[in-house]
Amino acid sequence: MKPIYSHFAGAIAVTLAVAACAPQPASTPTPAPAPAPAPTPTPTAVVQPVYQNWMDAPATPGDWTYRNGGTTTSAFFGPSSADARFTMTCNRSNRTITLARAGEARGQTSMIVRTETGNRTLAAQPFGATPSLAAVLPANDRFLDAMAISKGRFAVEIPGMATLYVPSWPEVTRVIEDCR
Repeated sequence: MKPIYSHFAGAIAVTLAVAACAPQPASTPTPAPAPAPAPTPTPTAVVQPVYQNWMDAPATPGDWTYRNGGTTTSAFFGPSSADARFTMTCNRSNRTITLARAGEARGQTSMIVRTETGNRTLAAQPFGATPSLAAVLPANDRFLDAMAISKGRFAVEIPGMATLYVPSWPEVTRVIEDCR
């Protein structure tokens, strides 16, 4: 045999020996099964955040709108006067101010109004054609002054409803002064 063939045969033998020592390729991994869809959470009651001081809570979005209706004047707070969340109405003939919170509750409940200088729990009853709850105060009640100058805002709470953190803008004072 020619020497070239023996070198060639030796090279093939070495190549095959090296190939036999090389690690075998890993088998293709089996794809992981698709994760099961997360269960849909069941709706629960709205949980409001709790603040150590109510004045630290963010203001409720909205603006005040004032309207003079002759024997009554009103200030509406909310996205618009047609969609008011809170209303203050002066009835000039009997010198009372009605505080009305949009929303529905069964029967008589309480309305808690918080100001910088004090809190007042008022009896609230269903009011008006649209679902709302209202409390009535005499126009000379000094608590109304506390609402008007309460570090720029006051809070209105009714059990089962979201608390309103309402700015005490000039419309609040104007309705109060209209009744005095």
